[in-house]
Amino acid sequence: MGRAPFPGGAAAYGRGMRDDSRLPTSPGFWRSPLRGPWFTSVLGLVLLVGITVLFVTGLLSYAAYNPDLSPVNDKTPDKGILGFYLFAWPTGPRWLYRVDQGVHVTLGITLIPVLLAKLWSVAPKLFALPPVRSLAHALERLSLLLLVGGGLFEFTTGVLNVQLDYVFPGSFYPLHFYGAWVFFAAFVAHAVLKAPAAVRNLRRLREEGEPPPSRATAAAREPVSPRPDPPTVSRRGALWFVGGGSLLLFATTAGQSFDGLLRRTALLAPHGGADPGSGPNGFQINKTAAYAGVVAADTDEDTWRLVLTGRTGTLRLSLDRLRELPLHSSALPIACVEGWSTSDQWWRGVRLRDLAALVGHDDPPDVFVESLQRHGAFRHAALRANQVADPRSLLALYVNGEPLSPDHGCPARVIVPAAPGVLNTKWVARMTFGETR
Repeated sequence: MGRAPFPGGAAAYGRGMRDDSRLPTSPGFWRSPLRGPWFTSVLGLVLLVGITVLFVTGLLSYAAYNPDLSPVNDKTPDKGILGFYLFAWPTGPRWLYRVDQGVHVTLGITLIPVLLAKLWSVAPKLFALPPVRSLAHALERLSLLLLVGGGLFEFTTGVLNVQLDYVFPGSFYPLHFYGAWVFFAAFVAHAVLKAPAAVRNLRRLREEGEPPPSRATAAAREPVSPRPDPPTVSRRGALWFVGGGSLLLFATTAGQSFDGLLRRTALLAPHGGADPGSGPNGFQINKTAAYAGVVAADTDEDTWRLVLTGRTGTLRLSLDRLRELPLHSSALPIACVEGWSTSDQWWRGVRLRDLAALVGHDDPPDVFVESLQRHGAFRHAALRANQVADPRSLLALYVNGEPLSPDHGCPARVIVPAAPGVLNTKWVARMTFGETR
């Protein structure tokens, strides 16, 4: 008998939390008239398409590193079955990685206002009581938690990576990779449950959206305030506002994938604005020679040697000896994981397959490339046989008619079509053909 009041008290407390309009657990706390099935459905369908594109381009970006070729290429070594889709990254078209990663980063930043508006529109559902009504409801709430948390995590780490601001613990690569799978799994589950209702809601679209539904109907679908404040903007006006924010982010980010005047519009991107310097070497870079710890003594023309190792042994070639070999030209861009890229630059140097032939490989194999770079990621890189065999793949000595500058990899750097920028190793010191370690 002493325990009899407890269940009733708990129920009364729960009802009080639901009815007290000062608390977010009460429907009356949320007063905006914009929330409703139509507004939430439009945002949801935009995210359905956009996040699917983000996920696919992100997977392709990871595949472009050829992570299953060598441990030095794989910054997510414990991926397990999540690497089931990996394939040998092609060398054509030459702009493949440039477009893929440019779309991934630019679209991700453009979708931020849409994501925030979507979270705002469904915020009441996160506080709804009781927290769990059944096992099915518990699973739905769990998927929603993973969806919201995963979305915020993925967009936040992605933006920080683009801004070169690594304040999160650990490496960006595994954090973003595993987070993407968790987020997308929750996203797919949510989309399967909600997409049919979203389509039905849009079909009921009227000039200013559908009429306010009853509380019972609203509770069964999307959050609608039972006592909304007077509207100050229509739902369409709110969508225009969200779209305007996305357009502004697009306009101030997309230019980093281009050169000239368009790059100057990328005000929110580290590689926006004017090119660093002028002349043949006056285009964007990520790592400077100073950052990599490469000093003039390392690259001095009289002492630097390229070490080639292959089937027939080891060769040491001076810069003069390299210049005496047949030189070829390729027009190729540089594209990086942060979403920035350059237009085609004219590179001139020795074909990688010709270097392989010098050490006994007439049929070009994989190659392990080592740099003079003293610290930081991707001091070493592995390239597949198809990349070595491509006639456009060079050990470049010149760019746009002039010798490479120190920041662009003097005295020699790799340039391969369609490869991520970090695999185009600068300050090359050694190449081992037929081995990827």
